Amino acid sequence: MTVAGPVPTIAPVEEQPERRRGPGAVAGVLVPLLASVVIRVLRATLRIRHVGREELDALEAAGRNYILAFWHGRLLLMPYAYRGARMAILISRHADGELIARTMARFGHDAVRGSTTRGGASALRAVVRRLKEGWDVGITPDGPRGPRFQVQAGVIQAARLSGAPIVPVAFAARPAKVFASWDRFLLPYPFARAAFVYGAPLEIPRTAGDGELEALRERLERQMQELTRRAGAACGLREAESWSAASSGGTSGRPEGTP
Repeated sequence: MTVAGPVPTIAPVEEQPERRRGPGAVAGVLVPLLASVVIRVLRATLRIRHVGREELDALEAAGRNYILAFWHGRLLLMPYAYRGARMAILISRHADGELIARTMARFGHDAVRGSTTRGGASALRAVVRRLKEGWDVGITPDGPRGPRFQVQAGVIQAARLSGAPIVPVAFAARPAKVFASWDRFLLPYPFARAAFVYGAPLEIPRTAGDGELEALRERLERQMQELTRRAGAACGLREAESWSAASSGGTSGRPEGTP
């Protein structure tokens, strides 16, 4: 049978972001403004150490961009872990993610919206594109909803596809409040001792197979957990205290409850 007329061309369907109610106009301006002021004032009171930055400094001196990996619950002070020229942070499309993105923008950081683990093919492509354009990218490998302190595969794939190394960093503070949220969000008290501890860059070969990729994921997870212990120790915490935040929330001179 002959078809009359030309066959129409079907345009490719682009992935659409999940529709979620965003913050109201007033909250969308005031909350990030107030949050950024609180973070800056809090930072001014903290006694922060930066431990193990030498290899990261060498990367930056060589002009290489990278993925900065940190736990979701340690996001608050992360603008001060970064000293590079420009960074985009992977942030979920939830309403609270919009507020976080606007707050980070007040520190000069851009946002890539979405997740590399939950239907996140478009977010993964956006992360890889930013890295290839010369941006650094911040990723919480246990986000956006956990399990906490467990690395998901998205950060490994982003590094493999882009060729950018992963630089893990952990943060701890004493005394601090740890909220009973899924990520055990940490809020240092004013004048607390605090520490950023950086790990060695992790390169992900583009040709790595599934078994090697899983081994590298486990290696990064162990590395970040060890850095978390070291960050706690740098603040005067015992190992058990550093990891008590993984089980419950509280307030104290350690990440969890008062001794």
